[in-house]
Amino acid sequence: MKDKPVVIGVAGGSGSGKTSVTQSICRRFAEKTILVIEQDYYYKDQSHLPFEERLNTNYDHPLAFDHDLLINHINKLLNNETIEKPVYDYKTHTRSEKVITVEPKEVIIIEGILILEDPRLVDLMDIKVFVDTDADLRIIRRLLRDIKERGRTLDSVIEQYINNVRPSHLQFIEPTKRYADIIIPEGGHNHVAIDIMATKIENILAKKQWNKGEHE
Repeated sequence: MKDKPVVIGVAGGSGSGKTSVTQSICRRFAEKTILVIEQDYYYKDQSHLPFEERLNTNYDHPLAFDHDLLINHINKLLNNETIEKPVYDYKTHTRSEKVITVEPKEVIIIEGILILEDPRLVDLMDIKVFVDTDADLRIIRRLLRDIKERGRTLDSVIEQYINNVRPSHLQFIEPTKRYADIIIPEGGHNHVAIDIMATKIENILAKKQWNKGEHE
């Protein structure tokens, strides 16, 4: 039986730089097999709702996510089982009919704004990271991303930020910082923090390998 994968949680507000941190880790461990599970893929299916109602959903609220499915999938990966990861369509605001077949890897990175909010998810993580970036940078990054990649208008992004993103960040996301093992300011540009993380991951992988050798 294979060793259980190392699970890393990368949390932080929308536009904080979570993806750049994840990419930095992946580059540092190019020789290892790394799997990234995006919390955004696990938004609840809203196909039963009219499109207009889907627009009113607060996508920065914990209830917007299907954490039961996410936790089920992480547990399957930890047991070296393959999963069918859902795909979310940001233009229709609901889950796509497509799925992605995902096989377990040595390192699993769970990335998302609220992954440290659910204690069940936190308990599955070996390393918990919170990417801490100033609000002005986060809103600029969100504007650029949502307009370029998700087909949103400037007005819609600003309205969503004022009505949902900012209040939810203060109420739900910012408080989860207390559960982090490592807080990284400015995301993937903080090379010192990335170095510390890489060393910790290497130590965990080496320990697992050593324990495996002892029992063989």
